[in-house]
Amino acid sequence: MEKKKIAFICVHNSCRSQIAEALGRYFAGEEFDFYSAGTETKPQINQDAVRIMKQLYGIDMEKEQYSKRISDIPAPDLAISMGCDVGCPYIGREFDDNWGLPDPTGQSDAVFKEVIAQIEKYVLKLKSDGSR
Repeated sequence: MEKKKIAFICVHNSCRSQIAEALGRYFAGEEFDFYSAGTETKPQINQDAVRIMKQLYGIDMEKEQYSKRISDIPAPDLAISMGCDVGCPYIGREFDDNWGLPDPTGQSDAVFKEVIAQIEKYVLKLKSDGSR
């Protein structure tokens, strides 16, 4: 049976959505296929996010992930917005959920860790909900 595709979407696809993709694969990669995308791209993933994810989980996001547009990923079964504090991206359909996370870019490590902990909590809920 084909795995359900879950996409995490934000404007730049450089921080929150990348963290969610990495944690999705880490915690629930056997149950789902995870993707992240934006309406714009950045030349690299947020370096604070990369550093902190390596510290906390031993995950190197730059190994398999890069900033990409929505048109670069398969059509998701579930589309989740990271939060619209920097403007909500238009993806051609309604979002299935909005996690309402603040963008930690330019903030302290403590703020990053708080956002990462929230993302982990949401990803684990996705995993436990399974067929939602």
